[in-house]
Amino acid sequence: WNGIASIQVTLENGTWHMCSGALISHRWVLTAAHCFIEAGDIHKWKVVMGTMDLSQPSGEAKVLPIKRILKHRHYHEDSKSNNIALVELEEPVVCSDYIQLGCVADSSLEVTELKTCYIAGWRATLDSGSSPRAEPFHENPARNAALQALAWEGAGPGLAAAPDSSLLVQGDNGGPLVCKDNVGDFFWLVGLASWGKGCARARRPGIFTSVRHFHTWIHVHAG
Repeated sequence: WNGIASIQVTLENGTWHMCSGALISHRWVLTAAHCFIEAGDIHKWKVVMGTMDLSQPSGEAKVLPIKRILKHRHYHEDSKSNNIALVELEEPVVCSDYIQLGCVADSSLEVTELKTCYIAGWRATLDSGSSPRAEPFHENPARNAALQALAWEGAGPGLAAAPDSSLLVQGDNGGPLVCKDNVGDFFWLVGLASWGKGCARARRPGIFTSVRHFHTWIHVHAG
């Protein structure tokens, strides 16, 4: 999915992909708040878009400095409630075949009626690199239960549990759950990967932040 962003930080031992996110406007990326616990110097952070391989970015890749990180003020580190954040970019992104905007779902969207959905993120590889994936979310009936959960947010305020243990792996944090509109040729951003225990373990559900639950908050801060 071309709206995905890699949120990276430069430390003493190199530059690291910390979380995924979704581009929702030309200046704003939506992701999880827990990505920025003790974020430190904002100038050490950046967003990379428009590439399939983070270890060897293509010529279409854009590297964008971050102007501001806005975490939900009621984010709770222990419960992961209100696990959502906005990242403002220093300069606007120009869309292309490799960079697209995600449409933020609101409460009027009937999530359970959407038929084709994907969870996007970067799967960590054995050589410490990261390769992208856009895993189909609709082929297994168990995965449809996650869309049901997003509709009623039963895991807590603004949270939903996905029962399929294969959904979330290392590198997915903040990654978008998107569903294609049943009529138009575009995708709705319906969830963000929030947390899970371990990496794609059995009987360990993946937890998503429900984007439509925070539609008003997003609109107030990002327009």
